[in-house]
Amino acid sequence: MTVSEMAKELSLTAVSGADGERNVSGVYVGDLLSWVMGRAQSGNVWITIMSNINIVAVASLADVSCVVLAEGVVPDEGVCKTAEQKGVNIFTTEKTAYQIAKELADLSL
Repeated sequence: MTVSEMAKELSLTAVSGADGERNVSGVYVGDLLSWVMGRAQSGNVWITIMSNINIVAVASLADVSCVVLAEGVVPDEGVCKTAEQKGVNIFTTEKTAYQIAKELADLSL
C-alpha cells in the first residue's frame, strides 16, 4: 500500500505531501524522539502527537514512510515547509493514536 492510498483510506489530511508513492510497511507509535530513532523501521507509518521541527529530522533519520499527527495536532508552517524540502510526508487527523493504529492494523499493516 502506498502513502497516498493509506491516507485516502483513513481520511487523513496532508500537511506535507512529499512522496505519496512511497510504500508503507508497518506502524510505529511513539512520542519520545530518541526512542523512535532507534526503533522505528524504514517504511513505517509513525504515529505521534509531537509537532515540533524535530519530527522532520527523526522521520528522515528513521526513514519512515510518513508521520501521522494524532488528536488534531497541526504543525506550524515552518515544520511543513522543512518537511517538504526534506521529502517527509506528514498527515494530521482528529483521531487518537489508538484509533489510527487500529485502523492501520485492520488494513494489515
